[in-house]
Amino acid sequence: MMGKRPLVVMQFACAIAVFIGLCYAVQMRIVEGEEFSWKTAIIQHISFWIIWGLLAGPIAWLVHRFPIARGRSKNAVYHLAASALASPLHSLLYYLVSYVTFQQPASMLMPHFVLAGFLRGIIYYWLIVAISHALDYYEQYEEKALAASQLESQLAQAQLQALKMQLHPHFLFNTLNSISALLRQDVETADLMIERLGDFLRMTLDNPGAQDVTLKEELDFLSCYLSIEKIRLQDRLDTQIDVEPQVLDARVPNLILQPIVENAIRHGIAPRSTAGRVEIAARRHRSMLLMCVRDNGPGIRSPNGEGVGLSNTRARLARLYGSGYRFELENAPEGGLVVTLEIPFQYERDSHPDRG
Repeated sequence: MMGKRPLVVMQFACAIAVFIGLCYAVQMRIVEGEEFSWKTAIIQHISFWIIWGLLAGPIAWLVHRFPIARGRSKNAVYHLAASALASPLHSLLYYLVSYVTFQQPASMLMPHFVLAGFLRGIIYYWLIVAISHALDYYEQYEEKALAASQLESQLAQAQLQALKMQLHPHFLFNTLNSISALLRQDVETADLMIERLGDFLRMTLDNPGAQDVTLKEELDFLSCYLSIEKIRLQDRLDTQIDVEPQVLDARVPNLILQPIVENAIRHGIAPRSTAGRVEIAARRHRSMLLMCVRDNGPGIRSPNGEGVGLSNTRARLARLYGSGYRFELENAPEGGLVVTLEIPFQYERDSHPDRG
């Protein structure tokens, strides 16, 4: 689209130029009467505006190349210099057309076209710059709207995927089997597990659908999930959450931690016959929010060995932050897997950086 934009702008500007030129020609013919012929009126006014229409293409390219935006204010100097060149260039081209068409002496045309029209030409240049910026902003708005729609679709897919993983027959059957066994041994604990399962399902199904939530809200959901797994695995699962208080209000993608923790429990803890441990930590590192999930399982043989949950997590992060995030899986020297997630530290909703 960037390569086609200047050509499209030029074609559109030329069409508008012809229309404006005709309007001025009709006005000139009516006001001046027989003093100017239709040919003179049409050529004089259409040529004036059509030249600006042709110049609109290069100007639009300059706007794409040097946009005037926050942090790029020096680009205004480039456009100021370009306008100082474009205005006399337009006047010179208009003079050549008039001279060839009407054979008027240069002494009559140059002062009027080059000098008197200089400031007017600068105004027309900046008008084209403003229109080009408006078109750019509109295109960016459409792209962001499309990206938001895609993000909502991805979030819905993530929620469905979370349900699929969380209600995976292995997980659900083990939970129900644990409840069944506890009903014969410890009714109070069985009731607690049923209550936690109900809370977990309600939080999953009643998710408001926001693209991001506070880290505290994400941890509340995660705690509900862990409480079920702790009851199911009993002494085989130990968890620790170490989060700096000042990052609890930071915005994080919704349902971003649960698939990572679920992966740690399913592949790192559940297969063990001895006690396993999952640690979740979060802190601020300069302008980034750093989150880590560590387990003491067997680790992974290949860093590329990601399942559906981790692959979806990486895809969501790429969509949300472009290249402004870090998501790494590595085996810890003392054993186990460490998943590191680093995203821009933000407080406000809808404050994700551009995707570039």
